[in-house]
Amino acid sequence: MMNNSIAAEAKPQILMAGDSTMSIKALSDYPETGWGMPFATFFAEGITIHNLAKNGRSTASFRSEGLWQQLMEHCQAGDYVFIQFGHNDEVSTKATYTTPEQFKANLLAYINEVKAKQAQPILLSPMTRRYFAADGKIEATHPYSAIVRDVAKQSGVTFIDMDSITRDYFTALGDVDSALRFMHIKPDLHPNYPHGVKDNTHFNELGAREVAQLVLTELKLRQHSLVNELRPTDPKHLKLSY
Repeated sequence: MMNNSIAAEAKPQILMAGDSTMSIKALSDYPETGWGMPFATFFAEGITIHNLAKNGRSTASFRSEGLWQQLMEHCQAGDYVFIQFGHNDEVSTKATYTTPEQFKANLLAYINEVKAKQAQPILLSPMTRRYFAADGKIEATHPYSAIVRDVAKQSGVTFIDMDSITRDYFTALGDVDSALRFMHIKPDLHPNYPHGVKDNTHFNELGAREVAQLVLTELKLRQHSLVNELRPTDPKHLKLSY
């Protein structure tokens, strides 16, 4: 049994449930990068991050494949659980499709199970896809984002509307500069993609880092308690350098 002094020093964990836009990538996928990878570097020593997000998962398949059970086995009182789905739930031609009613029920079940562990859920809408319309703005392509917003309101949990935030962010960068944040590689430039790739859903290292910074900014704006666990600034980084 853990004594009181050790328990008092216990650090919270960060657990992450989601899809490919959040997940840890294999070396064979680089430079594709999930935003959860750079996000994990923001926190102090002793903060454990369990990023269980996987490519192609929906709220249903994340549970049916045992990933949610793994997360719950790690989860303890005082932990923080990021939940971000929608990309694979909302596409009716995918095997991972869930109806709007199922999607809502799945999210509510996840939230209730996290709360039962006395941990804090943080609910996020899916990241934008990078599809520019004729008016120069990125199109809204996530019909399930509204469901995530409704679930957050109903359950009273912290909600970050990353669909809107990333859509506005990449729209402001414009067509050319936003492409530098996604998986756009010409042929014969990278051994992982000899024929090139043009992917407007998944981030490269730069895009993932900037998206992780956007998530952190939103937590700071809310004065969320997780911000107290950030890595302390090294004094040498307080000096301006050029």
